[in-house]
Amino acid sequence: MYRAPIDRRLHSAKRRIGFFYVTPHTEFSSMQILVTGAAGFIGHQLCRRILAEGHDLQTLVRTGRRDVASPHLMPHIVADLTRPLGNVLANYRPTAIIHLAARAHYLRDTAPDPLAEFRRVNRDATLSLARWAATTGVRRFVYVSSIGVNGSVTQPGAPFTESSPPAPHDPYAVSKYEAEIALQELAVRSGMELCVVRPPLVYGPDAPGNFRRLVRLLQTGLPLPFGAIRNQRSLIYVENLAEALIRCAVEPAAAGQLFLVSDRPAVSTPELLRLMARAMGTRPWLVPVPLPLMRVSLRLMGKARALEKLATSLEVDDSHIRSTLAWQPSVSMEEALARTFAPTC
Repeated sequence: MYRAPIDRRLHSAKRRIGFFYVTPHTEFSSMQILVTGAAGFIGHQLCRRILAEGHDLQTLVRTGRRDVASPHLMPHIVADLTRPLGNVLANYRPTAIIHLAARAHYLRDTAPDPLAEFRRVNRDATLSLARWAATTGVRRFVYVSSIGVNGSVTQPGAPFTESSPPAPHDPYAVSKYEAEIALQELAVRSGMELCVVRPPLVYGPDAPGNFRRLVRLLQTGLPLPFGAIRNQRSLIYVENLAEALIRCAVEPAAAGQLFLVSDRPAVSTPELLRLMARAMGTRPWLVPVPLPLMRVSLRLMGKARALEKLATSLEVDDSHIRSTLAWQPSVSMEEALARTFAPTC
């Protein structure tokens, strides 16, 4: 388990100032919001929602990204956040930044030193952007982190909360956690408002990663050995997350806060597969294979790690954002899955 000296600085800072130093503002109406990672899975939905709520939108996409023809992304800023930003952003003065851009975690990472590469993009480039924001008068910086900062597994009846001790479990989560710390220290020095959001698995149309892998498993029509799993996993629909991020950018009460977010309730892997299959218009073939047998089989196949996210629990308690911002998901999981698998023209 990762343990960095920076942990002590975090807990010391919490004792001194709460989670973040804040200088809250009280006047929020229509805002200029800059979204990084705007061409990504979450970014597309977030940008549409920002425009629908009447805010001015500025979008930043990665250099070399080609899938940026959507109307809400035009015009957009093209930038490499790992390089100096002064000239690229010289003419922009957003009120708030929602920072989505990141190096994602990969099943097969080919980087010679994955942790160094994650740090370069997720920590160092994030801090570079935040320094620019602080020096140019950006009021609020919303950082989209990861529930992986808390860890990869929860025990029954003990969901993660904002007060759970950090325990990043892989290089991606380590880089996200270190970015949180660096941003907190910058907020203390500069007075820029900071809000950190740690989402669990995000799902929706064309969702990447683990959700896409579950879709492909269901599409095979083959028997799936997950019927005996009794776990609890928290997820969040991409539109619900977009709404939460906008609230974090515009609500005075979000200044200085750390939030966990999720749809409710958490579901077991078999329950999720059944809900997904129903939305897809099919029926899952779930075989109740005992978990110890499944572990042995996957270990022999060299795929022991693939079982972790399917068989273990990762549950979050998002009471804090619900009480602080009066936020709750507007789309139920059943409706969200129906939208996810709705036919497209």
